[in-house]
Amino acid sequence: MSSVDLKIIAVVLATIGAFTLVANVIPQVESDVPPDIAFGADVSPEELVEVGEQLYQGAGGCLACHAESPGARGPNIITDYRGQGPIGVRCADRVPGLDCKEYLYQALVRPGDHVVDDYPLIMPPTDRTLTQPQIWAIVAYLQSLGGEVTVTGADIPDEDEAEVETDPALASTDPVELIQVHCLRCHVYEGEGIDIGRPLDDIGAHRSADELRRAILDPPSVVAEGYEDVVGLMPLDFGRQLNAEQLEALVAYLSTRR
Repeated sequence: MSSVDLKIIAVVLATIGAFTLVANVIPQVESDVPPDIAFGADVSPEELVEVGEQLYQGAGGCLACHAESPGARGPNIITDYRGQGPIGVRCADRVPGLDCKEYLYQALVRPGDHVVDDYPLIMPPTDRTLTQPQIWAIVAYLQSLGGEVTVTGADIPDEDEAEVETDPALASTDPVELIQVHCLRCHVYEGEGIDIGRPLDDIGAHRSADELRRAILDPPSVVAEGYEDVVGLMPLDFGRQLNAEQLEALVAYLSTRR
């Protein structure tokens, strides 16, 4: 074997080692979203509520916006909201002609149809990231907050039969598509999005690749000057929403924006 061959092998091994190291040091990239849920026709309200609460409090990402705080980006759901009670009390009166169950389901999968008061439309359709059984479990949990759980196994379509559109950008490594799906709810990019967090058009001039990575995975650790008041509004679960390849593609792209 010639010295040239040995050098080529050394370069290949070093490259593989570098990518392996990056993949292993990135925190929070393994999803803790529960495995696919399959409820039978005889599923109990208690089972639905238990799973729904776990999703709401964790992998569903609901608390990123619906927190019980003055700076929340969405209305408070789990306790009182402006004297109207928790969501299970007021859901049946939100939209004429819709009972509580149907209203909650529509609000989750078509949030633009039922924007509350003066809150911005930043909520993505939950069927982009959750299955139908998971969505209906959340509906049951929300109903249980002051109301009666009417969700049953009959409401939950079989996943093989359900006509659920999946956004292809969720599996994409195209950084622009990732920005459109994940970032425009709070950031402006090329004239689109909502002006809550720092604009992304020139973010690479102010943040290194390492800072960008940390800002995505651990938002409170990297706070832009002038945006201290919105600390805590950025979701903490992007390490679960993005895989390592998507994360690195997004970081590499944002670092070039100057």
